[in-house]
Amino acid sequence: MLRGREMTQVLFVCTGNVHRSVLAERLLAARLPPGSAVRPKSAGTQARPWSGMEASTRAVLEERGGDGSGFAARPLTAQLVAEAALILGLAHEHREAAVRLVPTALRRCFTLKEFVRLAAGGVDTVRGGEGTATTHGDVPDGQVPPVVDGFDGVVAAAARRRGAVAPVPPAEDDISDPWGRPPSVLYECAREIDGTASTLARLLDGGASL
Repeated sequence: MLRGREMTQVLFVCTGNVHRSVLAERLLAARLPPGSAVRPKSAGTQARPWSGMEASTRAVLEERGGDGSGFAARPLTAQLVAEAALILGLAHEHREAAVRLVPTALRRCFTLKEFVRLAAGGVDTVRGGEGTATTHGDVPDGQVPPVVDGFDGVVAAAARRRGAVAPVPPAEDDISDPWGRPPSVLYECAREIDGTASTLARLLDGGASL
């Protein structure tokens, strides 16, 4: 279980901050245990700021038990990347966009599926142990993102494994954009994100059994 009340931000990134990153943000929030110190957020590389969730996204989210209230889309910025302890793109292009904004955040930037794949493979190295406090020197104005026991260890293990295991085809770590496609594609997108978010919640909240 994560320790403390300070929030540790996980930032999901897609293109429009309309479907994929919204679902990831709110489904992770729904799968985390009460009192978790992990705070999911989202942004889009081409997002326009606006309040309210797109109707079809909200419908499929709420069918899966997520909360669609109080959402506001926002563009990806360097500050959002710098403040997050973990940045998860829904496709490679989103991970790369975050790294271009803040190159020093490279070891904290993954695609969602890539991170879960790598972290699940390395979770035994951090399960039951203390997290390693990490100072993120790329945070503006000298601010340091809060550190929670275990969290930084899981992220560090995933970063180490990225260079030590054979790569998979890029498409395997991407989640397809449902924008402008039939409703069935959005439902499948939500199903895939929900399954991944459930595993992510267990990984980030202290290495519970997978």
